[in-house]
Amino acid sequence: MTPRDEDPAGRWADLDRPPLNATALRRALLRDGGLWRELEVVQRTGSTNSDLVARSVGGKAADGTVLIAEEQTAARGRLDRRWTAPPRSGLFLSVLLEPAGVPVARWGWLPLLTGVAVATALSRTAGVDTALKWPNDLLVTVDGQERKAGGILLERAGDRAVVIGAGINVSLRADELPVPTAASLALAGAAVTDRDPLLRAVLRSLEEWYRRWLAAGGDPVASGLQETYAAGCATLGRTVRAELPGDRSITGEAVALDGDGRLVIATAEGVQEPVGAGDVVHLRPV
Repeated sequence: MTPRDEDPAGRWADLDRPPLNATALRRALLRDGGLWRELEVVQRTGSTNSDLVARSVGGKAADGTVLIAEEQTAARGRLDRRWTAPPRSGLFLSVLLEPAGVPVARWGWLPLLTGVAVATALSRTAGVDTALKWPNDLLVTVDGQERKAGGILLERAGDRAVVIGAGINVSLRADELPVPTAASLALAGAAVTDRDPLLRAVLRSLEEWYRRWLAAGGDPVASGLQETYAAGCATLGRTVRAELPGDRSITGEAVALDGDGRLVIATAEGVQEPVGAGDVVHLRPV
């Protein structure tokens, strides 16, 4: 079955999880002068990120394209980690951006920017207190514990473009969680679990933050991104162990983010070591 194939019976098999309204989403989000220029909802695909990267490289997708799937069968996280979720139980989307005028060295801020945009949108729209775990996880609180409700993945799409994917668990029930440390907006007591307004809020927030970052030439300080991310980052101020390739690890207090978006860890030896998202295999609390 191709990503565009319809499955009418399957779409309405779970009345608690109605399909997204692609027509209404386009009407709300696509406008002259706006960032989003094309929006497509597919019923099923392997990975929206893989699809959009391939389209971009093949010249079949342009800046501002949004691809959303009701179900992903081969979704990937950072370091190619796999995850699955029931159809229509979350927001599974990827966007294609061409950050012209921003040095490539600053593109590493885009996953953090996306995290800020998503967390802001969910807090406002769903009434859920959302925190960020560096570098790419979205956390909510369930039964007094922080749990992962979503993740973000950035991939290059040629020399001029990037694809940013986000997966957010919206209506997953406790018996559907892939691991005990996972969560969903519903389990966190969200006031809104209708995916249409949540998706609109996420894409509008992402457009707002992205334009602010572009206008500042990708400068995380001038755009307010570095300060805002640090304020919402649950990792800072905690003792962590960064597991690195080659069985090497760094343990210490996460004290700051540097200008490149790297996490600065202060060790017991008094050394402050920055680690980048691409260098960390796991980041665990101690």
